[in-house]
Amino acid sequence: MKVLIADKFPDKYVEKLKEHELDVIYDPSLGENDLVNAAEDVDMLVVRSTKVNEQAILNAKKLNLIVRAGAGVNNINIAAANKKGIYVANCPGMNSIAVAELAIGLMISLDRKIPDNVIDFRNGVWNKAGYSKAEGLHGKTVAIIGYGNIGKEFAKRAISFGMNVYVKDITRIEGYGVKDFSEFDKMLPIADVVSIHLPATSQTKHLFDDKMFSYMKEGAYLINTSRADIIDEDALIRAVKEKKIRVALDVFSEEPEGKKGEVKSKLQGVDGIYITHHIGASTEQAQNAVAEETVRIILDYIESGVIAHWVNKAKKTDSHYQLVVKHYDKPGVLASVLDVIKQDDINIEEVENTIFDGGLVATCTMKLKQPCKDEMLNLIKNNPNVITISHVGL
Repeated sequence: MKVLIADKFPDKYVEKLKEHELDVIYDPSLGENDLVNAAEDVDMLVVRSTKVNEQAILNAKKLNLIVRAGAGVNNINIAAANKKGIYVANCPGMNSIAVAELAIGLMISLDRKIPDNVIDFRNGVWNKAGYSKAEGLHGKTVAIIGYGNIGKEFAKRAISFGMNVYVKDITRIEGYGVKDFSEFDKMLPIADVVSIHLPATSQTKHLFDDKMFSYMKEGAYLINTSRADIIDEDALIRAVKEKKIRVALDVFSEEPEGKKGEVKSKLQGVDGIYITHHIGASTEQAQNAVAEETVRIILDYIESGVIAHWVNKAKKTDSHYQLVVKHYDKPGVLASVLDVIKQDDINIEEVENTIFDGGLVATCTMKLKQPCKDEMLNLIKNNPNVITISHVGL
């Protein structure tokens, strides 16, 4: 089986895959458009930030599994993968500490203006008086927007700084040392620091717009190490200029796909905005953890067919009825049951067959789109290899 790794990946984990007699193609220089041809004849594809577009997926002849060596999957065309029945998996939580560490570093940088200090020194400017006016972070209030793995790691570190930590998430917050606020208009006005840790969804796109910035304190700090789409950048620039909000971003719109080259952004040259090179997960510790999880996902898939962290599995199917058939575990028994169901053109949405210890009896659970008629159920009951059946609406 062929595995294409189209982003930087630790050498020792490339070798781990090769040890399992996989044909590994490692080419971190590949970009979005290169994948159309490069992924044409591979069975599995591993990416970090490289986009996997619809054309690459539809052009792939053998592709069965795409692994995002990271948490989100917004760089993969899930709809196209669904059309071809290609599994998409990710590695959630493996880089949480690394991203949280960067967010903390950005918070300190905003307070102490560390980048400006360095730039001035390199340019021969000495401005100790100007840079000796930091307020400090102890006792300040931080609002964490998104309380998943990364948000929790950020909270631990902020608490150790002696900060008051408030949290906003889509579910109720529970945990020592943090307070739950349900509304932005109550939380943002009291926050000295706002740190965003949200996924990119239709609900979070441009969540931080003019209205959201109107809630923020004058001179507050805003940090985003999650997804660029969450912030309306025009509204951000207005807030920086009008409310003196100071900003640190690890992500921004129209970020270059390549690893080197020129970069242009409307955020360049705006005083009060610091930007890093989308490096939140880029520590050796995090990349090793992500790579190890990626290898585990691939090997589990090959050895058992089980997909860990399968993200494009249907959350809910169009099934309204359940048929449970307890039967002797013999060849052809299930085939005969399925033949009966097929006669009435009933679609099986989900099926699971589990074996009792000893291997004599099994139970097959089927989720059906339509109900079975009485005559069909009688045909199944009368099968000498069927022990019992149960048919209920869901």
